[in-house]
Order: sequence, then C-alpha cells, then structure tokens
Amino acid sequence: MSDSIGETAESVVKATTSQFVQEKFDVIRVPYIKDAQQVEKILEEAKECGGIVCYTIVSPELREHIMQKAMELDVEVIDVLGPMLKAIEKTSGLLPKNQAGLIHALDHEYFKRVEAIEFAVKYDDGKNPLGLLKADVVLIGVSRTSKTPLSMYLAHKQLKVANVPLVPEITPPEELFKVPPHKIVGLLIDPFKLNEIRSERLKTMGLSDGANYADVRRISEELEYAKAIMRRVHCKIINVSNRAIEETAGIILDYIQKNRDRRI
Repeated sequence: MSDSIGETAESVVKATTSQFVQEKFDVIRVPYIKDAQQVEKILEEAKECGGIVCYTIVSPELREHIMQKAMELDVEVIDVLGPMLKAIEKTSGLLPKNQAGLIHALDHEYFKRVEAIEFAVKYDDGKNPLGLLKADVVLIGVSRTSKTPLSMYLAHKQLKVANVPLVPEITPPEELFKVPPHKIVGLLIDPFKLNEIRSERLKTMGLSDGANYADVRRISEELEYAKAIMRRVHCKIINVSNRAIEETAGIILDYIQKNRDRRI
C-alpha cells in the first residue's frame, strides 16, 4: 500500500517474490492511502488471507499507526521508505518533506522537458512549418541571431519552441501568419555586431569573410526585411546585440508569464 501510486512498493515485492520460483504470489497494489481507517481495513484483509503488507508511506503518523495495528493483528509488515528516511535524516541533519508522490512529480517534469527538447529539434530552423501552430513560442529572425540555442534553452524550461529563419529571398511559411501574435518573438541585432558574428562563422568554416553572407549591406537588407515581417505579425521584438542567451530567455519567459496571467 502507498500514499502515492505504489509503484515502488510493488517493484520491491516483485523483486523479492521472484526469488521464490516454486511459488506463485498474488500482488495487490492499494494506492493513495490517506487515513488510518484505510490502513486498518487493509491490515484486517491481510490478516484474513495470511498476507504480508509492504508499504511506502511518508507520513510518520500513518507509519506509526501501521506498526501498532500490525502488532495488534499479528500481521507481517515491511516499511520500505521509513528506515531510509530516518537514516538520511540522522546522517545529514535534514528533515524530509513527508510529501507523497514527489518522485512522480520529478518524473513528470523530466518527461515534459524531454518532450520540449525533442520538439525544438524537430521544428528547428523552419524544418516543418506545421510545428508553428503547436508551439508555445515561435522565434523569428535572420541567421545567427541565436534562434537555435534560445530554442534549446527554453525547451529546458519545458516550453515547446519552433523557430523560423527570415531570408529576403524566401517567403515565410503561411503557418507563421496564423500563429497568435503573443506567441511570436522577433529577434533583431545590430548589423555591425552581426557582421562580426558571421565573419567569425565563415572563418571557422574555412571561408572568406568577404562573402555576401557577412556583407554589412546585405545584413542591413536582411534586417529591414525581418523588421517588416515582425511588424506584419505584430510580435514582441527583442534586440539580442549585447545580450547573453540566458538574458534573452529571461525576457521571453517574463513575457510569456505576463501573457498567461492576463488570460487567467
């Protein structure tokens, strides 16, 4: 029995009973134990059928009640969490939260983060415009405005992020214009700063920094085009020129939270 879903206790029982291959055991999981009455009923049933009760209960009061009632009924009980909680408390001097289901809350957070990261990879750099309508945030901007690293950073905050590069010669996907404006964030940058970034990028690729990609006039043209698209979709605009990824992400997170608060 458990004050959460009971997976931990069930795993312990199954691992133990697997050592007794000559016998088949019935394992009954009773989750979400909340009070002494539930405990007493289960112990009485165990007494009737000659069962053993294995439990993961975080409440010290309930654990104590289980022990007392089990002694009265002469029922064998195994406390899975209690000894470990006491050992850590004694050794570390820390007090446990005694809150049921925390491991599953952590698991839930973990899987939400993984899902968001997979989303960011799948819908990075305009790969699949269908993702724009599923995203929590859509980042738009010219090349080298940190769209991809920002997408991954925000994904670690459990946000599903898609991003779209803005290039004068390529019309943005029609799905972009169907995304609600409050979900789109435009990224702008100083043209000379972008020139430096792109020049360094070309050097790492073994190419001349005189290529059109790093030309200031070309960059200015791209940025004007990007501004026009941003005005058209009525999105929030952030200048990322002298900002770290974390700082830009913080602005986006605050913006998203304020929009959520307005809709509550």
